Amino acid sequence: MLLYCLDLGLTPYDAVWALQKRAALARSAGTLDQDLLILVQHPPVVTLGRSTKPGNLLVTPEYLALRGVELRDVERGGDVTIHEPGQLVAYPIIDLKRHKQDLHWYLRQVEESIIVALRAFGLETGRVAGLTGVWREDSAGRRKLASIGVHARDWVTWHGVALNVENDLSTFEHVVPCGIDEVQMSTVARECAAAGLVVPSFGEVSEAVAAGVASVFRLTPVRSTFQGIDAMI
Repeated sequence: MLLYCLDLGLTPYDAVWALQKRAALARSAGTLDQDLLILVQHPPVVTLGRSTKPGNLLVTPEYLALRGVELRDVERGGDVTIHEPGQLVAYPIIDLKRHKQDLHWYLRQVEESIIVALRAFGLETGRVAGLTGVWREDSAGRRKLASIGVHARDWVTWHGVALNVENDLSTFEHVVPCGIDEVQMSTVARECAAAGLVVPSFGEVSEAVAAGVASVFRLTPVRSTFQGIDAMI
């Protein structure tokens, strides 16, 4: 089985949100004949998942708007999170009927995809019991690099994982990320530099994540174009 990999560069959130929904419907219908991975960066946006608790958005919508930050209520699981340039967002459109019909299993596989990807650069990361995401932990403490929130219908997934690669994390100041008090966010660039590792480029991280997703889900990655995917959905 294949994994179509579509890199959209910097694209507004709403356009990719709509594309995910179309792709998920097409995957359910079979017109999209293989699983799809959308890779993208977004302009600054705060998204509120189904589990967002009152108070985890620290500023008003008006405050965000004045600073050019969008705000969206979305159907994914999880609490409040952030997207901003320099962060890699990966949206797997996966038909779990062809893998395993278990969303908890799926979440662990998405985490594993990022862990495998970062290991390619010598950066060791892992999980924290009871908390979804990908973390780095050492004598200096625990930092979160990737946040995950997913949705599925007819066992086809959309939404996905946001990996901080080289973003400045400034938008995170407006929220309690993922609803976790005092969580420390970090980036691949910061963690590699602190560990004395070569800092990978954004493109290299993007390629590693695509390879990680393909490997964990036992798929063969194939580069695709927007036109090619659009013709199927």
